[in-house]
Amino acid sequence: MTETIVTQTAPILADQAHHLIATAARAPSVHNTQPWRFRVSQAGIELYCDPRRKLRADPAGREMLISCGAALFGLRLAVRSLGYQPVVDLLPDPDRLRLLARVSLGPAMPMTVAEREMLRALPHRHTHRGAFGCGPLPAGLVAGLQHDALAEGARLAIVEPGLAYGRLSDIASAVGRRLQRNAQARADARQWTRNAASLARDGIPAYAFPATSHAAPPSPRGRLPERDFDLGRGLGLLDPQGPPPAVTAVLVTPGDSRDHWLRAGQGLHRLLLHAASRWVFASLHTELLEITVIRALIRDRLALPGAPQMLLQLGVADTTHPTGRRPPDELIEP
Repeated sequence: MTETIVTQTAPILADQAHHLIATAARAPSVHNTQPWRFRVSQAGIELYCDPRRKLRADPAGREMLISCGAALFGLRLAVRSLGYQPVVDLLPDPDRLRLLARVSLGPAMPMTVAEREMLRALPHRHTHRGAFGCGPLPAGLVAGLQHDALAEGARLAIVEPGLAYGRLSDIASAVGRRLQRNAQARADARQWTRNAASLARDGIPAYAFPATSHAAPPSPRGRLPERDFDLGRGLGLLDPQGPPPAVTAVLVTPGDSRDHWLRAGQGLHRLLLHAASRWVFASLHTELLEITVIRALIRDRLALPGAPQMLLQLGVADTTHPTGRRPPDELIEP
């Protein structure tokens, strides 16, 4: 008699599901909208997007899916923390557009040192809009971050100081003035910003953006213009003045479809956690990439090897103040 060996995935227990979702929900998301939902069974966890949390300025859902891709990487890391390899089925059902991935527990395998460092960095990883510290990034970190992006099917292209950065800065300055008048972007900013007294566990808190006037001062030297979340309301508490970031980079993917957006999000979260493990953080610039023709212009002017999905400026910092997250019970699909 011939013996047939069937490989089965491990079941997910109720207490494990809470940990898995809480870890996934620490992912970065545009405007901290947290546009994800989860459905749990013993066989695995399904990740869904939540279109109710999609920005008005994101009609195709590109930024929403990048955010959900980041949550998918967080879910994979959570599975590793249980001592299993994650088994991921990406976009498993073309007739169910909200269903983005199924993740189950595969073979047992201990975490690596790098995975443990990323998991330890998870609580203090944050989008950094304040001042950076002085000095360069730790030796070898940029190459490591580029490896992170490649491992997830993306590339991290470094924007070199001088001509390349000048081209990007010129585009950002010119387009920024136009975007300040964009009604959809302004409505998104108003909806997803919080005042100092807010107890909301989503959106951008007042301590994470600076106050602005209707005639906002220029960005500090070497720093790309930040999105105006304050809109002259005097809510912001952040002081952005200080040394410029050490490195400017663009996260790119070979294509520009839903699976590429999900892979961009996974690569983004992976490299941000790696950076945070060395106390390096990033300001994320999404506003320029919300306009299709500007994305094409940036790709052409910088000779990028793919579609730009995220602009990042990285620098060292010794303080952190992560934004809130909704609890797992609010994120589970019935």
